[in-house]
This record gives sequence, C-alpha cells and structure tokens, in this order.
Amino acid sequence: MVPLWLRRIIRLFGDEKNWLMFEHVDGVTVSGGILDGQGTGLWSCKASDKSCPEGATSIEFSNSNNIEINGLASQDSQKFHIVINGCQNVKVQNVRVSAPGDSPNTDGIHVESSTGVTILNSKIGTGDDCVSVGPGTTNLWVENVACGPGHGISIGSLGKKLEEDGVQNVTVKTTTFTGTENGVRIKAWGRPSNGFARNILFQHAVMTNVQNPILIDQNYCPGDKNCPNQESGVKISDVTYQDIHGSSATEVAVKLDCSTKYPCTGIELEDVKLTYNNRPAEASCTNAAGTVSGFAEASSCL
Repeated sequence: MVPLWLRRIIRLFGDEKNWLMFEHVDGVTVSGGILDGQGTGLWSCKASDKSCPEGATSIEFSNSNNIEINGLASQDSQKFHIVINGCQNVKVQNVRVSAPGDSPNTDGIHVESSTGVTILNSKIGTGDDCVSVGPGTTNLWVENVACGPGHGISIGSLGKKLEEDGVQNVTVKTTTFTGTENGVRIKAWGRPSNGFARNILFQHAVMTNVQNPILIDQNYCPGDKNCPNQESGVKISDVTYQDIHGSSATEVAVKLDCSTKYPCTGIELEDVKLTYNNRPAEASCTNAAGTVSGFAEASSCL
C-alpha cells in the first residue's frame, strides 16, 4: 500500500500533464532508477498532424525546497523529462536523459521560477533543449554536461508574456555539444515584454559539428504568429562567452541577433575559436555591443 503522505505528493500516470509530480515537499531525494515515458506512440501521432494529447512530463518538482536527484535515468518521455518549477536549493547530478533527436518537445531538464539549482555530471540527448531555462530562474549552475542530440542549452524562450520575471546569475561551464542544433543559446520572443536576462557566463565549451554554436535570438517568432513586425522588450545584458572551441556545421558560428529597441549590451567574447570546414568561422552581430579578445572574426560586428 502507498503511504498516505506519498499519495498526497505523487500523482501517477493519468494526469495529462505529469507522470510523477512532487509538490510542496522539502528534503526529498530521488536516487537511481529508470523512467521510461514510452513516448514513441505520441510522437508518431504528432508527426501525422492528427489531434493528439499534449503528452506528460516524466517527473516534476514544483514549489519545493532542498531536493536532490541523483543517478536517475529518463528515456523517451512524452514531453519534458525533468522539470524544476518554483523550487529552491535543488541538486541534479549523474543524470542520463535519452530520446531520439526528432522527438518533439522532449526537453531534458527544464528549470523555471527557481533559485539555487545545480546540474552536474550529466549526459543528455533529446529532440529539444538539453537544458532549458525559463523565466524567473536565478543562481543556476550547470557544469560538466554532455549534450547531443538536441537543441543545446537554452535560456528561454523569454518574453512570451508582457509581465514576466527575468533570468539572472546563470553559469554554464565545462560542457560538450555534439551534432546539436544549437550550442549555447538565448532566445526571446520578438514582442513587448518587461523580462530580462543578465549576468550570464558560458565558459569552457567544446562544440562538434554544431549548427549554431553561439546564438542570441531576440526575434524568436515560431510560425510568424503573434509577433511579426514587433520588437522584443527583453533586455539582454552582461553575457560572457569564454573559452568556446570546436567546429560549426554552418559558416556563421556566432550569431547575435538583438532587438533594435533594446539592443544587447555588455557582451564579451573571450578566447572563442570556432571553425567551419577547417577554417575560421564567421560571426554576425545585429544591435549588439560589447568587447572581443582572441577572436578576430567577431571584431567587426561588436
């Protein structure tokens, strides 16, 4: 029999949004085990353009404190694999996340409205972001994470709502990206918002055949719906890219596409050395201001 206290915090499959849900808990540790979301049927449904269920996140912690996830394996989630939402003091380590590169919306670890989250020593391959960082995230530390396949490590999307909490004090270091769509990315909707992203460090990253190794997209507008011809209100500032090496799958390895109304400021590129077809890759910067050292190709656009 499931103890009463456990029944209060875990909702088993049948909830359309979450498979396992921990809410308003303190001091919980999840150690080891495998979660198999068996998402292939739902992905096939979505690929056929039929009317399909939204799908369930495999495991979520919501409005909880002092959480540890250690040694968990999550595979083939219908939607997000691991979600940390509205939490404080969370440690995720030695996690393995796997889903095919074409599986839709299968983010590995999503953090939102949380502070003091640490993600360490993990390997993540999905059909979406390996790690995604939503509004209201502060004091996030990501270290020694291998990403691929997937869409990289993304801050955002931000600015979907007019009134939205910002993201600040994020460190992403000692990461590898293999065959991913993006490496390190910040994306913001191209429409009005009071959101922001600031004090962000991307350090010691190795890219292998990555389509967009370094990307700021402040004109994010999927499907050109609800945002064409508008300017992003998200303010992006004080972002440092330090010791980023490797190969790009496209000629432009650094793309900073910022808002005309709220340009990106305080961008620092330090020791960024990316190649395309065994020659130095290019950089493209729009409405971005900052400094460059050790990366000649970017000097003309910052």
